[in-house]
Amino acid sequence: MKVGLIKETAVGERRVALVPETVKKLSAKGFAVTIESTAGQAAGFPDTEYVAAGATVGSRVDALRSDVVLGVVAPRLLDLSAMTAGATVAGLLAPTTNCELVSAIAAQGLGAIALELIPRTSLAQSMDVLSSQANLAGYWAVVAAATRLPKVFPLLMTAAGTITPARVLVMGVGVAGLQAIGTARRLGAIVEATDVRPETKEQVESLGAKFLIVDGATVTAGTGGYAAEQSDEYKRKQAELIDCAISRADVVITTAQIPGRRAPRLVTDAQLATMRHGSVVVDLAAESGGNVEGSKPGVVHIRHGVTLVGARSAPSEVAFHASQAFSRNLEKLLLHLAPTGSWREQLDDDIAKGCMIIRGGEVLHPQVRVACPILEVAA
Repeated sequence: MKVGLIKETAVGERRVALVPETVKKLSAKGFAVTIESTAGQAAGFPDTEYVAAGATVGSRVDALRSDVVLGVVAPRLLDLSAMTAGATVAGLLAPTTNCELVSAIAAQGLGAIALELIPRTSLAQSMDVLSSQANLAGYWAVVAAATRLPKVFPLLMTAAGTITPARVLVMGVGVAGLQAIGTARRLGAIVEATDVRPETKEQVESLGAKFLIVDGATVTAGTGGYAAEQSDEYKRKQAELIDCAISRADVVITTAQIPGRRAPRLVTDAQLATMRHGSVVVDLAAESGGNVEGSKPGVVHIRHGVTLVGARSAPSEVAFHASQAFSRNLEKLLLHLAPTGSWREQLDDDIAKGCMIIRGGEVLHPQVRVACPILEVAA
């Protein structure tokens, strides 16, 4: 099987889908890898390392003329015309919102693997790119806040007196939130956290943080480890609870996202105005609509004296390790779907059915068909 690795073209995206370490392993399994020149350069992986690992370096078109084309995020529409009939594109394709891409892939008789739809099961854990990237995003969020906060995080006992620790509030206790909690605690901060799922309380407390729970509200469970949209009752009680927590926090990190939907609003402009001047808010959901009123992806600005950081592709800020983790996930997935360098005859397990959304131009994933009704019209 020929594998093509293309360079990312999205604004601010510095990751690469495969690193040399993975190329070497795939080559040993019978895959022939062609990379677009300088594809890994922004992440710290020069072409020479790929060549040493067994890859061929060529143009973008060379990489696109492969059986499987790999990228971190969705390719450009114009890239599809250069692909070979029957080939497959793999990456974070946002298939339930990027219907134009899905339609174009299907129209050209191509296949598609949407990495964000890999099921969140024990078997697929090693292939879960969303979790590996969210983990690094949570780490980066704390570091980004710490470098902008005009305070230190830990308690310090000095000859000049005691310096009290910073207070950090983490909103959303998924993978990114848990990493943010752990990182902030290791830096010595006092950490509080909140989430719509009460079962996360034990995880929060195991990291040495305090869990802020909304009592007496009905909580709607989500699927796949994600939260679901909550009732008006819950939102009102949550707002009352976190008003005080926000006003006393030096740092607020928001991580709440709902797959295929706009991120929930967790922090209002009025709540920002209650924070101390010099405080920092990092919104990891800025790209999907934002948890914080006024946040914009890739923009850092001052609002009511508070530094508001709107994240854009947060894992790209630590591109070397983010690419390494992404690549290892992709390696496990490829070896699951094509263990000998060619597709398995039966691709009907939960992992294959979950992420292989298009095969030979046919859209198979029911969630994608519902989200993109234009596909039904085209059919």
